[in-house]
Amino acid sequence: MEQQKLPNSTLILVFGILSIVTCCCYGIVGLILGIVALVLAKKATQVYAENPDQYSGFQNVKTGKILSIIGIILSVLTLIYFIWLFSVFGLEGMQDQELMQEKLQEMFG
Repeated sequence: MEQQKLPNSTLILVFGILSIVTCCCYGIVGLILGIVALVLAKKATQVYAENPDQYSGFQNVKTGKILSIIGIILSVLTLIYFIWLFSVFGLEGMQDQELMQEKLQEMFG
C-alpha cells in the first residue's frame, strides 16, 4: 500500500515559517499564523497517530509545530513591547522622534 502525504503538512510548515518572519508586524500577524499552524498540527498529529503506516510527511508537521511555537513566543514578546511602547510614549511620542528622546532622557537621565 502506498503512503499518502499527511494532510496540511506542507501548509503547517509554511505557516510556522511565516509566523517567525511576520512576528515584527506588531506581533499580531505572526501570532495568528502561529496559532493556526498549531491547530492544524494538532489535527494532523491525531490523524497520523491513528494510522502511522498510511501517512508520510510527519517530519514537516513536527518542524512546523516547533517553528510556530517559536513564532508565537516572538510575536507575544513583540506585542508586549509595542503595548509598553504605546503606554509609555503614547501615539504622539511614537510618531515624534524628538519627543521620544526627551521622554527617554527623563526616564533614564
